[in-house]
Amino acid sequence: MFSIIICTYNRDKYIYDTLKYIAINDFSKEKYEIVLINNISTDNTEQEIFRFENDYPDIPIQYFVETNQGLSHARNRGIKEAKGDVLIFLDDDSFVAKDYLANLEENLKINADLAAFGGKIAPLFETGVPPAWLSKWTYSWVSAIDMGATTKLFLGKQYPIGANMGFTKACIEKYGTFNTALGRSKKNLMGGEEKDLFGRIMKNNEKVYYFPNIEVNHVIPESRTTKEYIIRMGQGIGMSEKLRTLDISKTAYQKRIFSEGIKWAASIILCLGYIFSFKPQKGTILITFRWNVSKGLLKK
Repeated sequence: MFSIIICTYNRDKYIYDTLKYIAINDFSKEKYEIVLINNISTDNTEQEIFRFENDYPDIPIQYFVETNQGLSHARNRGIKEAKGDVLIFLDDDSFVAKDYLANLEENLKINADLAAFGGKIAPLFETGVPPAWLSKWTYSWVSAIDMGATTKLFLGKQYPIGANMGFTKACIEKYGTFNTALGRSKKNLMGGEEKDLFGRIMKNNEKVYYFPNIEVNHVIPESRTTKEYIIRMGQGIGMSEKLRTLDISKTAYQKRIFSEGIKWAASIILCLGYIFSFKPQKGTILITFRWNVSKGLLKK
């Protein structure tokens, strides 16, 4: 059985549709459950959840309130409550395609050796227009991923994105849950909890697959495309990288600082390339982001 885990915090504008797109999948209701974790939202999220339950009474849904604030806490609560042997994580503003569950079931039959998986995520900009700074190098900043039209393994430093990812229950039991010292909490834009978990899994040579035909559209509000947001996100990533690597060892942290220097060199080269091709916004945002990652990484 699939357990579809959705953690939500103040997303009353989107949560109903997130659930609706799952409900209208052409897939047996006996083969899945929705595990919905409300991370103490302060808006009308709960009313929207109750509206969905009233409109779709045949959908198997478990609803819980997690009072420990933070995405990692909420995700771990979802794992604890899930009854399925496959755990699917979707964001509370992600809309699955109508064949999502059927395609996933087929993929799992063909690739029974997997430990985890991720799928395609297409950004759905609320303004209808992508930001001028968006490029192949910044695509992941809007939690988007497109690795092509064929099934393949995530390798090296590649790993799935949280808006559309999953694990076998056996994998989680073997390698543990999300690190609650990492991950977003309210307005804190720290991350790293997904990278940390996939790192544990992949260093043991477990197979993590990319499935292009399990696709979601992920809502990107205008507020997530501003320079101010990129600054906060960069600092959050830097701080989470410091915590994540220091949790491994002091040497791991020192190596991460060294790799930051390499990332700086690449960012400067790319920035100059965009400037000379008359696309300065695509270049300068790379420097803004890198400066703030470094700031968070080196923060006392």
